[in-house]
Amino acid sequence: MKKTALVLLSLVFALSTVATGFAADTIKLGVAGPHSGDLAPYGIPAMKAAQLVVKKINAEGGVLGKQVELLIQDDECKPEKATNTATKLVTDGADVVLGHICSGATKAALGIYKDAKIPVMSPSATNPPLTQSGEYPNFFRTIASDDMQAMLAVDFAINTLGLKKIAVLHDKGDYGKGFAEFAKQFVEASGKAEVVLFEGITPGAINYDSIVGKIRRDGAEALIFGGYHPEASKLVQSMKRKRLDVAFISDDGVKDDSFLKVAGEAAEGAYMTGPKDLSSIPLNAAATAAFKAEYGADPGAFFQEGYSAALALLNAIEKAGSTDYDAVNNALRTEYVETPVGKIKFDAKGDAEGVGFSVYTVKDGAFVELK
Repeated sequence: MKKTALVLLSLVFALSTVATGFAADTIKLGVAGPHSGDLAPYGIPAMKAAQLVVKKINAEGGVLGKQVELLIQDDECKPEKATNTATKLVTDGADVVLGHICSGATKAALGIYKDAKIPVMSPSATNPPLTQSGEYPNFFRTIASDDMQAMLAVDFAINTLGLKKIAVLHDKGDYGKGFAEFAKQFVEASGKAEVVLFEGITPGAINYDSIVGKIRRDGAEALIFGGYHPEASKLVQSMKRKRLDVAFISDDGVKDDSFLKVAGEAAEGAYMTGPKDLSSIPLNAAATAAFKAEYGADPGAFFQEGYSAALALLNAIEKAGSTDYDAVNNALRTEYVETPVGKIKFDAKGDAEGVGFSVYTVKDGAFVELK
């Protein structure tokens, strides 16, 4: 009888911990993104942001009286690796996940998290259908979507620079192609300009001299490119080498110091969209100062968005009173949280309310926001 009673008591305790979302002694925050490879500069700042947030919160007593444990996985921004990464984080018991970084990798992993009922928040995956399709109710992001930045890029090309013939290229990936398709759509809908070339390029090519030749032959006045800094660097270098004087306009996948370093002088005068300058927000300044104190350098791309995502996820668990999936999702949509990107909560689709993009240019080897 005593043995039976002990088994029943253990079973009741186990069921109660599952019901309240407290099966573990720690709150587990998964972090997924590229921490090696060409796109590591996009993933490492977000990972370090999560480390800083967790260090600060744990020092202040944790979340719901529990310490936060980090589970870090490298997906190299490759969809085929992202599925393995997601499976590993689910197996390891992640309560929430900060990631992924690239839209293609994010899309590949989301179904796995959805089936496991794990909320996921990206600081950088901007492909619109990730939220707008309604397919992933477990997905949130602290950055605006590609359609918003594509509209801004096209508006800048047509109404600020006064250009009428535009070439649109992309790197064939979910992120770059999505941005480019929106740009093409907005140019055609404007009635003020035309798309003279729309084409995908092959990532990893030695150079893009041949496509630069097409841009010249088609009489383009601007090149709008959807993709990341490795290809963008080679494109502007080919343009400089071939003396093609057209405006180069791209996305936040290019707005990274790696573009400046690799492209060198060829980057000068290039334009790209990116998250608005948030340096006037007190928490942004504090987070940046913490990064410099910890790592002795300036934070890179998506640091503020990554820091905000970590804060938002952990705040939602605190407000929900547990790690229960539905309760955390509801808290993300109803509870405001102060972050480096502003005071935010998330709309019904999962997009952060109030965040947006600006246009930047490269001047004297640095990114300058155009007001």
